[in-house]
Amino acid sequence: MNAKNKKIMIADDDPGIVDAVAMLLEFEGYDVSSTVDGSAVLKIKQDDLPDLLLLDIWMSGEDGRDICKKFKAAELTKDIPVIMISASHDIRQSAIIAGADDFLAKPFDMNDLLKKVAYFTQKQNVV
Repeated sequence: MNAKNKKIMIADDDPGIVDAVAMLLEFEGYDVSSTVDGSAVLKIKQDDLPDLLLLDIWMSGEDGRDICKKFKAAELTKDIPVIMISASHDIRQSAIIAGADDFLAKPFDMNDLLKKVAYFTQKQNVV
């Protein structure tokens, strides 16, 4: 797996999750940015676009599914894979309907997360 130069953005209002996932991904060689403010995802500048977005569904003040819909509707970000994460196991379908490419239920196995991240970041090299 070549994680070099792959940017992952984590958007979750739980700083503990953000820190744990960021440390893991950085250890694997990814370039990680994060925010606890979901609306910040929609303000990403072209130079800072991630190769993959990890997005919590229940963000304070804004629903991650709404953020995902806007993210996927924008010409600049529509092709960036989004993996939505949530403590609610029963909302996988609504995440997919919102445009998410995949879903992970919290608490998730870090190896499952790494496999999904590797899959979506490697997939982009083929396109």
